[in-house]
Amino acid sequence: MNQTSERGLIGILPGEFAMTSIVLAGGRSSRLGREKSRELVGRESLIAIVVSRLSSLSDEILIVVSQSQSNSSFPSCAKAKTVVDLYPGKGALGGIYTGLAYSSSFHNLAVACDMPFLNISLLRYMVRVSPGFDVVMPRMGDHREPLHAVYTRDCLLPMERQLRKGNLRAADFPDSVSTRYVERKEIGRFDPEFLSFFNINTQVDLERARTLASQGTPQETMLEASRMEAAT
Repeated sequence: MNQTSERGLIGILPGEFAMTSIVLAGGRSSRLGREKSRELVGRESLIAIVVSRLSSLSDEILIVVSQSQSNSSFPSCAKAKTVVDLYPGKGALGGIYTGLAYSSSFHNLAVACDMPFLNISLLRYMVRVSPGFDVVMPRMGDHREPLHAVYTRDCLLPMERQLRKGNLRAADFPDSVSTRYVERKEIGRFDPEFLSFFNINTQVDLERARTLASQGTPQETMLEASRMEAAT
């Protein structure tokens, strides 16, 4: 795929092309020991926080759940549609594939349900630079963030090939397609605390998220501003 210069993309904002957000909620939560999407941080569940943050960027929101969760509902996420994993037991990569398969948009944001401090400004920037690439993904040194990335539907076929080969590492997928990495310096312009990638695996993580939320992180302030902007 031909890559377009970033300079020519800066004027592109969400709303100028359709965008679907994919929220992965089908994980086993083995370390926490219970379904983490429904855990409260502040007055809202994790899934409700994530969906709320994505609403200002997305024409459509899909929540991908496992087959065992197929009867689950998320009353606090009325805008979202729940879809069942097409590749059960295949981890995050199968969940991303499922979201892309059900998506009505070419461009898609994929995030995990346990990321309560998503940064709207960073996500908006990633959307801006996405035309011309199959994937836009943050990278901190050698560490990639496949559950905080933009994917196009052109990823479906190469993703299916990787799944069929048995390689379930979502972080390996960008090697097979045209990828624009968002590096640490770029991320720091929007999220100097790098809380965007904070996710909840243990009770300790959950308690830390609750503490951060109660203290009102800079990201919380930005979120409130974005909510007010969306309401006007």
